[in-house]
Amino acid sequence: PSAFVRLDTLPLTPNGKLDRKALPVPDDDAYARAPYEAPQGEIETALAQIWTELLGIERVGRHDNFFELGGHSLLAVQLLSRAFDLGFKLSAANLFQAPFLKELASKVHLEPQPSRPGVICVRETGSQPPLFFVPTGLGDCSYVLSLAKEMNVECPVYALPWPPFNDVCPPTLEAMAAELSLAIREIQPKGPYRFAGYSSGAILAYAIAHCLLSPGDAVSFIALIDVVLPANPSRLSPAKMMREVLLDSVELDDDSFEILERIADQSSVSQLLEMVQKLGGLPLDHDLQKEILMYERATQFRRALNMYQVPSLPVEIHQFYANSSISHRARSRKIPTGPEAHSPLRGWDRILSAEAIHAVPIPGDHLTMMSVPENRQVLARCISTTLNRLSTTNVRTSLS
Repeated sequence: PSAFVRLDTLPLTPNGKLDRKALPVPDDDAYARAPYEAPQGEIETALAQIWTELLGIERVGRHDNFFELGGHSLLAVQLLSRAFDLGFKLSAANLFQAPFLKELASKVHLEPQPSRPGVICVRETGSQPPLFFVPTGLGDCSYVLSLAKEMNVECPVYALPWPPFNDVCPPTLEAMAAELSLAIREIQPKGPYRFAGYSSGAILAYAIAHCLLSPGDAVSFIALIDVVLPANPSRLSPAKMMREVLLDSVELDDDSFEILERIADQSSVSQLLEMVQKLGGLPLDHDLQKEILMYERATQFRRALNMYQVPSLPVEIHQFYANSSISHRARSRKIPTGPEAHSPLRGWDRILSAEAIHAVPIPGDHLTMMSVPENRQVLARCISTTLNRLSTTNVRTSLS
């Protein structure tokens, strides 16, 4: 926590749940602060500037801790991305191990301006080939930081960004995969390649594998983390699709979510986000324009998914599926689902043989399998075990 506030009792709603809106705002004395000392040198100064912009604070001292100032995984991803764009070689592991500005700056290595910005190094070293994660359907790769931190596998880990796209040039999944394949080859010129993706973004990982298989390179591992391959593309309008994307991703308690759901069909995305902010799902000083842009891009990505003809590839996939296939919110919204949503194979047996799909159950539903630490630890352990077993098998095969 960045601040500690002592309360005699927690404020509750009439239903007996925590009333987040009634929680007092921490005063200045509640925050953990180190004595201020100005940043020194080019690297500390540049990092401090990034911190002030991301954390929304006036100044950052060289003894300040990124996470004590309010940093979290999503902001950590943005920090690493901006540092990468400046030519700073820095990994997520560096940030977790040295979260103080002075210590983090000492970990930075300067490199020439990268030709393909945005690739985030989560873990730098390892004896096994790298593992590349793709972002979710919201373009978010912050989940990778928490998951990789708990994985016990000796390999470099990278989080891939979405390549730039806009309304003038709407993306296709094939074009995105081709762009990301070039970024991967800069890091790892030759296979075997290993990929992982969570939610609908995992289909992009499969498309990247297709790109890299074409020249004859091997793909030795594809982890699909609870991704359904629907039988029929969505027929929703772009506006309705964007509202559905927002409802699928917003984090609110059940009572607040019901309020949001009641107004969803009569509201724009901007109005919905304003309501989310009022209900406590977003900070009051949060930039809603950036949030709207994110949902616009997520809607474009979903359209690209709908147009993508998923090919049958000569690969095996590992489907780490949520034990509770449909969340209680999805059930309450009466979202229609096909039989693939309830199958451990998640519909991928339409394009691959059942023998090529290794289904591994993970506790939780689609969201809590990643957001609840105990469930995420099970997922990390299962992915690590699979990677280590495959690596050992490949070494034995090459020796024989």
